[in-house]
Amino acid sequence: MTQDNRVQPGHHTNPSNPNTTSSSQAKNPQSPQTKTSLRWRTVDIIVTVVIAVAVGVIFWGVAAIWGVFELWTVAFPPLVGLFGGIWVLAGPLAGIIVRKPGAALIAETLAAAVEAVLGSNFGSTAIISGLLQGAGAEIVFLAFLYRKWNLPVMLLSGLGAGITLVVGEIVMYYAKWAMTFKVVYAVCGIASSIIISGLGAWLLWKAIVPTGALSAFASGRTTTRPRQHTTPNCT
Repeated sequence: MTQDNRVQPGHHTNPSNPNTTSSSQAKNPQSPQTKTSLRWRTVDIIVTVVIAVAVGVIFWGVAAIWGVFELWTVAFPPLVGLFGGIWVLAGPLAGIIVRKPGAALIAETLAAAVEAVLGSNFGSTAIISGLLQGAGAEIVFLAFLYRKWNLPVMLLSGLGAGITLVVGEIVMYYAKWAMTFKVVYAVCGIASSIIISGLGAWLLWKAIVPTGALSAFASGRTTTRPRQHTTPNCT
């Protein structure tokens, strides 16, 4: 009787060479260890909270001097929306760094809660605003299944957060404005959110990566391969 020596396709190995990998592995250069997991880890929770607290302190500081921004735009109040993008920074920033479902929503809401606890002029309504704005950014990341984190996606996250920002602010604070004022405020607020929180969060992330502070995250392992320099063969 003859032994069946057939080997299933995709599982050829060379016993004399232990370094030989299967063809199926060769086709997939991304090993399971390098794939981004959507499961939350302890470090994810800690960093999300740290981001939220840090941005929450910024929120509190901005709220304390918000009257200055309103004074600058007293001639045409809707222009205050140009400063509104700062209010939605926590969501996009936590989203691109932590890259876990709910990170943007949690960070933005918690940052607003920190602002309120520290004594914001806007009181508990800041938490409602944070929840809405965090949801606006989170929906964008969800739409891309938490797999794309390039600049266009970040700008869209700023857009999503900006839309919820202006809707919430108009309902809670500017309901009595004329429609023209509301439209101008909405345009200014959305544009500000795209630039300050969409582009701004992306630039902050790019600045942090080289420091190695994000080495525990997939966002910190996004590197560009150095260009290969070749020496001309003179022989």
